[in-house]
Amino acid sequence: MRSIGRIAAGVATAALVFTQTSAAFSQEALKAIGPGEGEVAIVAWAGYIERGETDKAYDWVSDFEKDTGCKVTVKTAGTSDEMVALMNEGGFDLVTASGDASLRLIAGKTVQPINTDLIPSWGTVDPRLQASPWHTVGGVHYGVPYQWGSNVLMYNTNVFKEAPKSWSVVFEEQNLPDGKSNKDRVQAFDGPIYIADAALYLMAHKPELGIKDPYELNEDQYKAALELLRAQRKIVPRYWHDAMVQVDDFTNEGFVASSSWPFQVNLLVANKQPIASTIPEEGATGWADTTMMHANAPHPNCAYKWLEHSIAPKVQGDLAAWFGSVPSVPAACKGNALLGDTGCATNGADDFAKIHFWRTPVSKCESQGTCVPYYRWATDYIAILGGR
Repeated sequence: MRSIGRIAAGVATAALVFTQTSAAFSQEALKAIGPGEGEVAIVAWAGYIERGETDKAYDWVSDFEKDTGCKVTVKTAGTSDEMVALMNEGGFDLVTASGDASLRLIAGKTVQPINTDLIPSWGTVDPRLQASPWHTVGGVHYGVPYQWGSNVLMYNTNVFKEAPKSWSVVFEEQNLPDGKSNKDRVQAFDGPIYIADAALYLMAHKPELGIKDPYELNEDQYKAALELLRAQRKIVPRYWHDAMVQVDDFTNEGFVASSSWPFQVNLLVANKQPIASTIPEEGATGWADTTMMHANAPHPNCAYKWLEHSIAPKVQGDLAAWFGSVPSVPAACKGNALLGDTGCATNGADDFAKIHFWRTPVSKCESQGTCVPYYRWATDYIAILGGR
């Protein structure tokens, strides 16, 4: 489990900046790209920046380094809170931020506006993503869309002969199809945004709560979500945030069901493990990730070169094939040898409207006026992880 100190830092940041989330911040964007500085440092999700070390077929770093002279260094982060903390510490150029981190980074003035005129391929980005509210404030773009997708229910096919129909297998104690209890055999995500998964489950199973948006919860709705998560704590012995550790858990530690990313599913299937995934009847949360640039990026020219490289159709298609995600550039869905012409559909390209994309909860919300803000999500989830 990641450092509680780092989580606490994220809580403090959230408490400070989300008193004014509607404000736009007018920092200056770069006006022109100069010679590369020889390096670009990126904070990224596992599997997002590959140089062929795991599989030689998946490498979108080596050619970039060769063509630009910018050496790529990567710091892998397991959660959005960790990404925010690392960016607040400084020393990085870019981050592949999800929607539950991006607005915090903008509000905290940790990232800078992006001059899309300096990104020749900007017009190829899916129009649904170009001005998404998780990276665009006051008409100003603070990032370049990277990939998007759904959180999935990963399960062991030796235990589940048919795909589970409901998220109940990880939320409520019960016997699984093999006749054994799910207690101590299921996992949950180690991040406060997982409260939204509980809220989404309650939307279907307790409609009387009136939840319209899993990121916009009033006090009663929020209390119900916490109660569900406290009950879940009794059956979950381990919370995951490191993708590779979760792969090992499902290979060697007897876990049979959990929320996950397609990335872990792909790795386990490639390793011939009895693993599959599904989106249950309640639907799913998801992520639309944006590459954002630090306000004090030490290598801004190399960073802009990477921003352009990151949305090249070949990079987009290869990454989608590797991670199990959907490209932010629709053209990448055709003609990619690794992804195949049906890969985008397989990865959920048609599910955009069905996904509740990660978004930082704020106190002023559209569905009901006043909601529980993120800093409370973070504080209360720490307590749940600690068994309180």
